[in-house]
Amino acid sequence: MPISPDKTSPVSVSSSAPSCVAVYGHNKCSSSTAPCAVRLVRELLSGGIDVEFEEELYHRLLSDAVFTAELQQQVSVFSQFPQRSTMVISLGGDGTFLRTVEKLGRSPLPILGINTGRLGFLADVSADDIETAVSQIVSGNYEVGQRSLIAFQAPGKSSRLYPYALNEVAVLKHDNSSLIEVETRVDGRLLTTYVADGLVVSTPTGSTGYALSAGGPILSPDSSTLCLVPVAPHSLTMRPVVLSDDVVLRLRVKSRTGHFLVALDGRSCSMEAGQEIELRKADYSVPVVRMRGSDFFHTLQCKMMWGLDQRN
Repeated sequence: MPISPDKTSPVSVSSSAPSCVAVYGHNKCSSSTAPCAVRLVRELLSGGIDVEFEEELYHRLLSDAVFTAELQQQVSVFSQFPQRSTMVISLGGDGTFLRTVEKLGRSPLPILGINTGRLGFLADVSADDIETAVSQIVSGNYEVGQRSLIAFQAPGKSSRLYPYALNEVAVLKHDNSSLIEVETRVDGRLLTTYVADGLVVSTPTGSTGYALSAGGPILSPDSSTLCLVPVAPHSLTMRPVVLSDDVVLRLRVKSRTGHFLVALDGRSCSMEAGQEIELRKADYSVPVVRMRGSDFFHTLQCKMMWGLDQRN
């Protein structure tokens, strides 16, 4: 069922051990993913939890010859949507996590991200901690928090894009030449017209992604906010703006090329200049699993090496 939006912070709730877990991953998984998948399956099965694999990932793992005949007999496969699972594991990086969110849509299944790549904030359980994470799952020693999304709409314009973003919606210039102008209104009131390479509208979850690289602030994931971050603005007076997430944003883009790009969590399409875009908080949220004892600020310290003296 959809989760109605409100102005309160998302609440974390404790849960019991799942009876079955669905595993998603990139069908072009890295060499590090395959052995992690085997470890993950063995740990889940030994803990009494059934496992079902997304079909594309399963066949990729078979082609890498990492699954023994015994393991193949103990797992099941699904093509579109998990059949029996009460939890989902995204095996990969943050990009894999975002694709998993898209595939699950409005599903209430909580998602745990296991990072087999490099830097990861969504997939925040490292591959080295698989055994510990599964042990906590088996014992029910974890929490589920809700992450807000942005709903995208372009009135009068059809789009094949999945119209929700967990990280950010970005409007960007179409090529490497002219800047674009982004007229930005908040609840109908003019905020400003950004003259820049683009504008990133970020959720708290996405504040450590594209928005951060463009100079935006880091937002606590449970804050009820949105952040507007200009990309390479023409004026030095343009600064990121943090807003309450109950507002409606309307953006209208002018471009000398006649077109601009819209990107939702990296999924992009071209749109004609003058097209209005409407952004608001989605009417559902994404349930994300986090291990008890994990802390967002500790994650920042570890992954961004805050306070580390490089001279040592």
